[in-house]
Amino acid sequence: MATFSQTVRLESLDGERSVEIDALVDTGASYTLVPANLMADLGVEPIDTVRLALADGRPVVDPIGRAVATIDGRTENTLVAFGENDARPLLGAYTLEGLRLAVDPAVGRLVPGSGYTL
Repeated sequence: MATFSQTVRLESLDGERSVEIDALVDTGASYTLVPANLMADLGVEPIDTVRLALADGRPVVDPIGRAVATIDGRTENTLVAFGENDARPLLGAYTLEGLRLAVDPAVGRLVPGSGYTL
């Protein structure tokens, strides 16, 4: 599947600050990852840390915090990992599933998703 980018609006939980970013859609990433300096500008505070593996296999421990994500009129609270200040933003599976969006690999875009229950 080809990679593609998606515009995402992130805002603080209190709605006081927001920013639109261009993020690489990465269904292999568990969490959305945003540069730490951008998270600080939004006033998002770390609430915990999470162990992650980078694309090259290196393990890292990054802070995570809560923000509000909006894509195509769908809005949901989500966990966001604080990446390095020069990190490319990634849109991960946790946020996509929360927004009930899925990847259409044929055209490289997001579409309304279907949930599953057992």
